[in-house]
Amino acid sequence: MNENPAAPAPVVLGIDDLRVLPRATRVARTSAQGIELLREHRESYIDELWLDHDLGGDDSIMPVVTLLEEAAFHGRPFRIGAVLVHSANPIGAAAVVRSLAYWNYPVRRATA
Repeated sequence: MNENPAAPAPVVLGIDDLRVLPRATRVARTSAQGIELLREHRESYIDELWLDHDLGGDDSIMPVVTLLEEAAFHGRPFRIGAVLVHSANPIGAAAVVRSLAYWNYPVRRATA
């Protein structure tokens, strides 16, 4: 229970084509929607960002990862408490974790 009623609700964003993410306050189903979602939250703190690698068809999370990398490269990384990669694709998930860890995002593998 939230002890402080004035405290803002946590911002939990998910980018996944299929999974139900019960903790997420907003969910994007494609990389394009994920980029838009992150741009909407550009100036705010994101408590958790849940990422799936494979987003159906030829789509993947990599355009979203590129957005996060470019922000960090330009000295303005997104403010994120935790990036959780929950993909069933171990090679893709490892690539996401490696890329975001390089830019000092707090990233780890997780189970959705």
